Amino acid sequence: MSPDDFTAFAALEREGWARVAPDYEDTFGRCTSLAIPALLDLARLAPGARMLDVACGPGYAAAAAVARGARASGLDLSSGMIERARAACPAGEFKVGDAQALPWNDSEFDAVVSNFGIQHLPDPDRGLTEMCRVLRPGGRLAFTVWDLPERAVTFGLVLAAIQDGGNPDVPLPAGPPFFRFADPAESSRSLEAAGFSAPRVRALPLAWRQPSADALLEIFLEGGVRTRALLRAQTPDALERIRAALRVAVRAYERDGALELPTPAVLSDGLRPAG
Repeated sequence: MSPDDFTAFAALEREGWARVAPDYEDTFGRCTSLAIPALLDLARLAPGARMLDVACGPGYAAAAAVARGARASGLDLSSGMIERARAACPAGEFKVGDAQALPWNDSEFDAVVSNFGIQHLPDPDRGLTEMCRVLRPGGRLAFTVWDLPERAVTFGLVLAAIQDGGNPDVPLPAGPPFFRFADPAESSRSLEAAGFSAPRVRALPLAWRQPSADALLEIFLEGGVRTRALLRAQTPDALERIRAALRVAVRAYERDGALELPTPAVLSDGLRPAG
């Protein structure tokens, strides 16, 4: 399918993030924020540098960049997320908008980052091209995505429970592959096609601690968009079967009365050529 076929998916993302914005801190926010130090290190922010945070959510990366002495801007499609970003980072500049048509001029930024945002774009390739456009020559893009579910078991366990106990084929709007950029070769190819040079891709080990299988399932029911929509489309009986399957599957990850879940990310970066 071409990106033009993802209109319904774009609406799902927009409406989904509007719903989950108030609860993001208590759902995925605590895990996505773990990747920010490595993301900003890779962006090579110098004091006074201008950084753009694309799909910024509640402004965690922008606030961390300001704490390092950078000047931060951010963009998100959700007005609710932007309200939270402005509250969390008063020194930042935040706009509601489309990551595939960034409302800034060419070469405005020294660095661009996106923390678990690119997999939510209907046309990630167009988004990457826009990120390259707003970077100055010699500037760097860095972005994170989740690793494949066989390694990022937080996702793998929930998706497997849906497969075992529910219906993974409920009708939802088609979108780009969620784990596309977990493939280093695909990430490098896409960066080069968007105009970046010297792409690099590496794994970023992360672990997420949760009290129980039920708490983990609640995060997916209340946070995110795609898996949330998949879960909420299940029948009540199927949802209980999913819950039961997940309770069994997490036992291998029980440590000291809680769950220690490997949830690695994939960190990619590329340089806008100077010449």
